[in-house]
Amino acid sequence: QVQLAESGGGLVQAGDSLRLSCAASGRTFIRYAMAWFRQAPGKEREFVAGITWTYGSTVHADSVKGRFTISRDNAKNSVYLQMNSLKPEDTAVYYCASTGVRGDLRPTANYNYWGQGTQVTVSS
Repeated sequence: QVQLAESGGGLVQAGDSLRLSCAASGRTFIRYAMAWFRQAPGKEREFVAGITWTYGSTVHADSVKGRFTISRDNAKNSVYLQMNSLKPEDTAVYYCASTGVRGDLRPTANYNYWGQGTQVTVSS
């Protein structure tokens, strides 16, 4: 089992920045990649950004490219999401996810461990 704990969400104004953190514990040696997803009210969960654990290769959704950056700290078993120039449409619950299976980082179905989520609210 892998346990994931997110932190760093909150209420901010448009244009502000936030940094989300996700700490992994448990059987972390089985990890291939970690990612951030988000889910707004009434919408499906969507991919935000992903990173492979060994080489640090990253993928970002088009909607956040140039504003969000995913990174990792192997020593701390943690992944981060730096969010700049936040917009009201970024408002959602943000989830951290982990997978031990190689493949496309974007599909929700490729991840088998999920955190509880952290709320990000951006006011206009």
